[in-house]
Amino acid sequence: MKKTYIIGHRNPDTDSIVSAAAYTALKKAQGYSGCVAARAGKPTPQTEYIFNRFKVPLPEFVSDLVPKVAYHYNPDITTIGEETSLWEAMEILGSGTVRVLPVVDGEGKYRSLLHYSFLAQKVFKMINPKQKTVIQTSIELLSSVLHTQALVVHNEKEIRKSPIIIAAAEFDTFQEHLGSHIPENTILITGNRVDIQKYAIECGVRALIITNGTMIDKDLREKAEKRGVSVLISPYDTASTSLLIIYSMPVSSMANDQVKPVNRSDTTRKIAPLLALAPGKSLPVVDDDGRVVGIVSEGDLYREPNINVILVDHNEQSQAVEGLDHYRILEIIDHHRIGTLATRDPITFINKPVGATSTIIAGLFQENRIPLSLETASILLCGILADTLVLQSATTTGDDRAQAEYLANITNLDIEALGRDLLAAASNIAGRSVEDLIKQDMKEYTEAGHTFTVSQIEVEDPHEILSRKEEFISALEAYRQQRGYLLSALMVTDITELSSLLLVASDREFEQTISLPRMENSLYMMRDVVSRKKQLMPILSEIVETYGEK
Repeated sequence: MKKTYIIGHRNPDTDSIVSAAAYTALKKAQGYSGCVAARAGKPTPQTEYIFNRFKVPLPEFVSDLVPKVAYHYNPDITTIGEETSLWEAMEILGSGTVRVLPVVDGEGKYRSLLHYSFLAQKVFKMINPKQKTVIQTSIELLSSVLHTQALVVHNEKEIRKSPIIIAAAEFDTFQEHLGSHIPENTILITGNRVDIQKYAIECGVRALIITNGTMIDKDLREKAEKRGVSVLISPYDTASTSLLIIYSMPVSSMANDQVKPVNRSDTTRKIAPLLALAPGKSLPVVDDDGRVVGIVSEGDLYREPNINVILVDHNEQSQAVEGLDHYRILEIIDHHRIGTLATRDPITFINKPVGATSTIIAGLFQENRIPLSLETASILLCGILADTLVLQSATTTGDDRAQAEYLANITNLDIEALGRDLLAAASNIAGRSVEDLIKQDMKEYTEAGHTFTVSQIEVEDPHEILSRKEEFISALEAYRQQRGYLLSALMVTDITELSSLLLVASDREFEQTISLPRMENSLYMMRDVVSRKKQLMPILSEIVETYGEK
């Protein structure tokens, strides 16, 4: 099943994160189980306060949507335990449903990879007539693969290397052959030759395998028990038993431990060259604990990813999470200007000139006749109040007020009291770094071919910001130069006086074109201006366009 991230813009404000959480609740109520609320940045203190107060989990943090293994791999896979017989593994590989078989330990952690090319090399070395045949196995695996009747068993689970001797020669030759090995390590295959059976038991071989279903004499069985020799009766002839015995080895001894897995968080760019050289052009995928969670093949990278996206509270590429262009956008729910973002297919696009995206989403619950939970209604009310400065911003509409009253009735919350709490949470900047404050609610814009950023913070008293003015200007200038922006600005909104200050970092030529009332270098006063979207951006856009015409 595909996952659909419902996500707001980078450096998300309260309305952005609330909208993602609330719209996910709506989609799930409509039966869309694959929807996941997400956020593209750190929540503001105000947002954290809201989600903690109403006990709502914060949306999942998605730092970027750069194509990763997680968006392409196949989780429907088969693994095999490292002590499983090669025979059982070959039955799985032989089914044709898998190219490679990850070998895991008891906790599901990756150990090695079983694949035909490496297996063929190992088997070829083992059956080389110029070398002695030595296999690593246990009595338990031998009995299982050969379907033997186990008459005497000692240390059945112990896995160790054993030379294989097939007693097909004269007795004297056999004695000489066995004498060249350590008997207690040796596995002997023979038929109904009592003399060889007796001698092997007396020498204390590790295991005696008697072929063609032939039973051993009772007195020899008793000797085997006393001598610690395991006795297995194979239903197959000697030739078949000899061939099958190789497949009694555990897969760990025949798998390739040089093949390294990839992590779900690895980018597709990183793993593409690895897959080109990998066995079967496939690699195991592990989680952060090393547990195998799937397989990724070269072909998987060319298929559509298992991720779709729904955007809330923005519709401009510059404000979207990095890597968005690689995925299908299903819907956009927003209250900002329409930007330049393009989609592959027709989509649901709801854009209304209201003060908050939360207002639109609250209305969608009503339009679809879906009841709101107290938790969702509470955070939606907060989203509206936060984005409209408790219904005092110039962006506030009748729809915002109506939805706020509706949600307040559902939750039994007082709008003014809740608003004071939200403004207090938003204006708490004590002890926070200038970089944190600047990036808290930063948006990127492009006008007349120039790109710039405008951040906004809300305070009850701007004096602390003014006392740190040079520090803020320095940080804005560093960020501007690092990204090559025309300007980087910080809008400081006084929620008590309902006015704002604007700190601007730019080159001197652009600063001379700024027509706002200047208090001092890089600092401007904007009386009765509290909305970045409706009041500040039209002014800045005109200034940038005029500058671009020069």
